[in-house]
Amino acid sequence: MVTKTDDETAETAEATTAEATEAASETPEVIEATKEAEATDAVEAAEGTDGDADADLDDEPFAPAAPVEDSSGAGQGAGAVVSAALGVVALSGSWVATVASARESLIGQLQTSQGASVAKQVSEVYGDSWHATALVGGIFALLALIVGAVVLARPAFGAPGKPQAVWIKSVAWAGVSLGILGLLLAVAKYTDILMALPSASS
Repeated sequence: MVTKTDDETAETAEATTAEATEAASETPEVIEATKEAEATDAVEAAEGTDGDADADLDDEPFAPAAPVEDSSGAGQGAGAVVSAALGVVALSGSWVATVASARESLIGQLQTSQGASVAKQVSEVYGDSWHATALVGGIFALLALIVGAVVLARPAFGAPGKPQAVWIKSVAWAGVSLGILGLLLAVAKYTDILMALPSASS
């Protein structure tokens, strides 16, 4: 004789067996779906990481380019060297002064007659030649002074706050000093204060 309790127990066992069968049949599908979801999440996470990295790279400010060296420094250095060279030429003489001196000497010889006094011959032949040499030296000295002064004054008209190189200042000051010295010597020679012509009897 089967009781009601036994029927309920049998039905419960059958239901449990059916659920277990369904769960077992659905388990591979669930596992596969879970794997696909995990793979999708991994891809999205990787893409999100790359996007964040790209965004960080885009947001990161670029490093400023190295400033291009101003070419005016080279020009100032060249000007300082030219000023010093002109000062040296003003003191030591040049082929221009030699040619000018020879020309004045030749002109003096042509303009002086045979019967001219010794003083006049000395003045025309040697005096004018000496003065021509002093004049050319003074021109070179004045150029050295002007170029050196321009180089020293250039930073005041250039980029503010950019100091001038020390060697440029030194060479420019050397050019200015040589120019002043050469100019003083030229004036002294031209006015016969220094190395005047010897006196001669008339």
